Amino acid sequence: MDLIIRNARLRRTEGLKDIGISGGRIAAIESRIQGSGAQEIDAGGRLVTESFVNTHLHLCKVYTLAMMDEMALAAYHGDGMGKAMNAIELAARIKEQYDEEWILPNVRKALRLAARFGCTHIRAFADVDSKAKLVGVKALLKAREEFRGIVDVQVVAFPQDGVAREPGTLGLIRNAMELGADVVGGIPWIEFTEADSLDHVEQMVRIAREFDADVSMLVDDAGDPGLRTLEMLACSLVKEGMVGRGLAHHARAMALYPTPYFQKVSALLKKADMGVVSDPHTGPLHARVRELLAEGNLVCLGQDDISDAYYPYGRNNMLEVAFLNSHLLWMTGREDMEILYDMVTTKAARCMHVKDFGLAVGKTAHLVVLREKNLTEALRHHREPLHVISHGLLLDAKLYAEGDDE
Repeated sequence: MDLIIRNARLRRTEGLKDIGISGGRIAAIESRIQGSGAQEIDAGGRLVTESFVNTHLHLCKVYTLAMMDEMALAAYHGDGMGKAMNAIELAARIKEQYDEEWILPNVRKALRLAARFGCTHIRAFADVDSKAKLVGVKALLKAREEFRGIVDVQVVAFPQDGVAREPGTLGLIRNAMELGADVVGGIPWIEFTEADSLDHVEQMVRIAREFDADVSMLVDDAGDPGLRTLEMLACSLVKEGMVGRGLAHHARAMALYPTPYFQKVSALLKKADMGVVSDPHTGPLHARVRELLAEGNLVCLGQDDISDAYYPYGRNNMLEVAFLNSHLLWMTGREDMEILYDMVTTKAARCMHVKDFGLAVGKTAHLVVLREKNLTEALRHHREPLHVISHGLLLDAKLYAEGDDE
């Protein structure tokens, strides 16, 4: 074995186990693995789980809050999210200063934090429009290669300011995909008319089909119960033969949907085989997470932002995200904690289509050795793991220990 983790406590499993890793994969899970490994860790009865997965992070914007005032923050969080569109317009000013010289160091810092906190997979959004052009995409593509095998980054080409509202964006999105972006983004609700929103969805889905890529769209992200772009996305994926290739983000207007329409949306999500990423900690409204789970829909959590125009905090610490949302969603029972943990590990990996992810023999070894022996304590403290294993590699904590208090 390349690495053996001794005396590991596994979730929903009695007794302690040894975990053997060879060739980057989990080769054995046994009460006692005979012999020795090239490296060995004694977990000492601490929890060992799958690593963390962040399905939603605006990575090109991390640490930009200090570069602007708080007008966008106030607009996004105030008035029942009725001014969410105005917040995006205000936040767009930062893109007039986009430059890889400052974006890339910020991105590296955020990815070092991800490694430190055991987050080995991130779906990262880069704005693509007449202001940002391809600057953010190119910075994220460089970082993706630098951190490959440590933190795997899926780069999303994201038309943050719309398609109909931003002439030329369609061409830029296609350019971003040609450069090597992994996922086609979208934010259809930002358009001024329903017809333009539908066209936005359909154009992005067609580009995704052309490049055989997944789709990630921020839908219905405002305090308006009349928004219907989640429905548009689900229907478009079915129509275009892209079932299972979409992911819906935010869907905050769902909080205001009447129950009959919510039931319809839940059914459409299943038909499109589409998950929902919710980020309740970054806005006063959020998708109906508990109800979606009860209906059997796939739901996960995302970090969303790190110190930008929409949210002043964040550390790429998905255990911290689960802790925050335990309160906001009132998911405080023991089984609730298990579900929350799934929403930042296994369910999140399913939403991102991460292959061979899980704590089972034959799966790729993406693991964390937590400092605690049970989930209650792990959520209570939400500290960085004692050890992080990515692609079977035990990461050197000293390399990722840069502070996040700058």
